[in-house]
Amino acid sequence: MADKRDYYEVLGVDKSADADTIKKAYRKMAKQYHPDLHPGDAEAEAKFKEVNEAYDVLSDDQKKQIYDQYGHEGLDPSSGMGGGGFGGFGDVDLGDIFGSFFGGAFGGGGGARRNAPQRGEDLSLRITLSFEEAAFGCKKEISYSRIEACSECSGTGAEKGTGLETCSRCHGTGNVTITQRTMFGMMQTQKQCDACRGRGRIVKTPCKNCNGKAYVKLNKRLDVSIPAGIDNGGRIRLSGQGNAGANGGSYGDLYIIVAIRPHDIFERDNYNISCDIPVSYAELVLGADIEVPTLEGMTSYHIPEGTQSGTRFVIRGKGITKVNSRDHGDLYFTVVLETPKNLSTEAKEALLKYTELCKNTNYAKKRKFMDKIANLFKKNG
Repeated sequence: MADKRDYYEVLGVDKSADADTIKKAYRKMAKQYHPDLHPGDAEAEAKFKEVNEAYDVLSDDQKKQIYDQYGHEGLDPSSGMGGGGFGGFGDVDLGDIFGSFFGGAFGGGGGARRNAPQRGEDLSLRITLSFEEAAFGCKKEISYSRIEACSECSGTGAEKGTGLETCSRCHGTGNVTITQRTMFGMMQTQKQCDACRGRGRIVKTPCKNCNGKAYVKLNKRLDVSIPAGIDNGGRIRLSGQGNAGANGGSYGDLYIIVAIRPHDIFERDNYNISCDIPVSYAELVLGADIEVPTLEGMTSYHIPEGTQSGTRFVIRGKGITKVNSRDHGDLYFTVVLETPKNLSTEAKEALLKYTELCKNTNYAKKRKFMDKIANLFKKNG
């Protein structure tokens, strides 16, 4: 017993750790050293067994009490102080650990629940669309990886021509009974069978394609229809395209999550779109027919005489198609005055003449602004 490490040290927890902390630490360590991740690695296998041995004790209130009081010696049946050996991997669910390596395709649970069909895990995939692809809808080919039942063994894990056999250790129950001598007398406990990992059946001749795991990770390609009008962050559900379920359970779903690239002209707000359109001073003053961009092309729109820069207009029904509907959002555009640069001498002279002609023109906003300034100085004076 002298060469055994302290069980709390093995799991990396304090002696004051509660049951949840101990369980979380065990799961982390067990996943790290699981034999399926380190085939043929004797050191990893030894650490895996050490971790399970530590958890077997620290997760059992009675054993933990004996260990805390007497240490390893208290659990040694030859010491006469009670305790007992470790009949495998203890009362833990290795299915949860094994399943975690495959993205959750395998469910947890012991006994009969372990052999019941379990639905596979849902998957998600993010794709990026152009503004127009999202607005009008499109088809996209996607590629992703998922867990599938092995086609060679039909998800049994056994080589073709062979099958699963009833575990000789637990006789198909998935559990074994361990008799232990403790300071309180002989005690019997049921533990998960380590020979079949609680499944009740074992594979004698493993399938070469999946190495007896019954599942394989494969790349899959699909053509996906993107509905018109989908927005940034929208999700598309593809039923049955996720990971395989355990024990013949149904496949999970695949969720396509959409991201949309910004547009050079338009901004989107739900199903409405908007843009700014630069216009000249003459167009604002005199009114004009201007060209307005839409998702289908250019359209003509008349802005009235005396339009102010920053005025917003709307064209109904020229926005984005509403998902699963024939209705559309609206198009909003704002006219913005563009001040010209590098005027010719003739243009400058004409502008000065125009200014002179308009000096008596009623600029309502300018007049109100100057009146406010005058009143401000009048109060302060």
